Amino acid sequence: MAGRTDDTDRGVAGVKGVAGIFLTFAVRNLRRHWVRSGLAALGIVIGVAAIATLGILGNNLIILFSGLVADVSDTVVVTPHLAAASGDPFDPRSALAGGLTERDLDRIERAVGPYQAVPLFQTAELLERGRKKGYVPVIVIHHDDIPVLLDVEDGALPPSSGKSVLVGSLLAEEAEVRAGGRINLGGEDVRVAGVLEERGMGIDINPDYAVVVTHGWYTERHPEPAYDRVVVKVTDLGDIPAVKKAIADQFNRRKEVVDVQDSREILELFYQTYDAISIFLLGIGGVALLVAGVSILNVMIISVTERFHEIGVMRSIGARRTEVMRMFLYEALILGVAGSLIGGAVSTVAGMAVTASVAETVFAGYGTVPTGLGPDGIGSVLLGMGFGLGTSLLSGVYPAWKASRLDPIEALRYE
Repeated sequence: MAGRTDDTDRGVAGVKGVAGIFLTFAVRNLRRHWVRSGLAALGIVIGVAAIATLGILGNNLIILFSGLVADVSDTVVVTPHLAAASGDPFDPRSALAGGLTERDLDRIERAVGPYQAVPLFQTAELLERGRKKGYVPVIVIHHDDIPVLLDVEDGALPPSSGKSVLVGSLLAEEAEVRAGGRINLGGEDVRVAGVLEERGMGIDINPDYAVVVTHGWYTERHPEPAYDRVVVKVTDLGDIPAVKKAIADQFNRRKEVVDVQDSREILELFYQTYDAISIFLLGIGGVALLVAGVSILNVMIISVTERFHEIGVMRSIGARRTEVMRMFLYEALILGVAGSLIGGAVSTVAGMAVTASVAETVFAGYGTVPTGLGPDGIGSVLLGMGFGLGTSLLSGVYPAWKASRLDPIEALRYE
C-alpha cells in the first residue's frame, strides 16, 4: 500500500518544476484527512447534481411538451370568460359553467370575416368495451365541421345523425377497437365509423383519447347544449392579432365576456412558467453549492491552521508566497474537480432517470419517450460543473491568501 502511494506521489511530482512539488503536497494533505476532504467534496457533488439534474429534466420536459402539442398555430380559441382566466382561482365564479349561444356564434362569425368558426363543446360518457370500462371525453361537433379540425385515418366520417361515432387513435388502441367495430357509449351500443389520426395536444381540442360525435347525434339523445368554445381557423397567420382584436371588440367593450387565445400565447405562458420554476430550482442548487463552499472554506482554514509550522519551514527554506498560495489553491481545485466530475456523472444518470419516469407517467398516454441528453442537457451538466469548480476555487482563495501572508518566524514558533 505504501509503495503504491509513493508511486502515485512520484507521478504527481513528475509535473514540471516546482508546481509538481506543491501539487504533491496538496494531494498528500487531502489524503491525510480523507474523511474531511471527502465530506467537503460531497457538498460539491450534491450542488452540481442538483443544478445539472434539474437542468436536464427541464430541457427534456420542454421537448416532451413541444412534441405533444399539435401544430395548431393557425388556431384562435374563443371561450366564455371565467374569473379564473383573470388570475383569481379562488373567486367562486370560476366554478360556474359558461356557454356560448348561437347568437354569440353569429357575432364571432361576423368579427372573423372570411375565416371559418367551428363551434363545439365537450362532455363525458361512460364507455364500455368488453371488460374495459371508464369515462371518456366526448367532443360534440357539427358534421360539416369535422374535416376542418380532424382527419380520419381508418374508416369514414359518420352521418350527421344515427348511431355512428369517431374514436381517437390512442383510445382506439387502448380499447382495441377498429373502424366498423362497436362500443357501448353512455349505455347505448354504437358503431365506430372511423378512427382518427393521432393529433397530439392542442389548445382547441385533444381528440386522441376522446370519442367524437356529431351535433345531431348528441341532440337526439340530450337537450340542446351551449357551446363551451368556438375554434377559428385563421389561414393567414399575419391576421391572427387583428382577428383576436375584432372578437374582443365585439364582446369585451364593457366587461370581459369571452377569452380569446391562440397557441402562441399558451406556449409562451408555459415557457414563462418553466423559466420561473427553473430560476427557483437553480436557486436551490445554488444554496447547495453555497453550503458546499462554506464547507470547503472551513476545511481549508483548518488545514492552514494545522500546518502553520509546515508553512514556516517552507517559507524559511525559500518558498515564495505565491507558491504557498498555489499549494492551498491546488487543494481547493482538487476538491472542486473531483466533486464536479462525480456530480456531473450522477446528474446525467439521475436526470435521464427522472425524465424517463415523468415521460412514462405524466405523458404515457400520448406515446412520448425520453429524448436523451442532447446539447441542452450537456450544457446543463457543464454549467453545474462550472459552478462547482468556481465555488471551490473561490472558497480556497482566502485560506490560501492567509497562508501566503504568514510570517515565517511566527509560523515556526506555532505549536
